[in-house]
Amino acid sequence: MGAAGALAMTGTLLRVLIFVAIILAILWGVRKIWRDWTGQFKEIDKAKHERDLQERKRPDVITLKRDKDGKFRPPEDDGR
Repeated sequence: MGAAGALAMTGTLLRVLIFVAIILAILWGVRKIWRDWTGQFKEIDKAKHERDLQERKRPDVITLKRDKDGKFRPPEDDGR
C-alpha cells in the first residue's frame, strides 16, 4: 500500500465523516423542530385548560351528568 492507497483511504474516510456530519445535523434540526412544535402545542393546551376552568366558574354554565340511560342531563339538585 503506497502513497496512492493512503490517499484513497483518506478520501474514503473523509467522505464517511462528511456523510455522518450531514446526517447528525439533519437529525439535530429535526429534533429541535419537534421540541419547538410540542412545546407550542403544550402551551395551547394549557391556555385552553385555563379558559375552560374560567368558563366553569360562570353562573350560567351547568355541569351535565351522565344518566343511567347514557344521556347527559343536568343534576337534579345543582344548588341554584
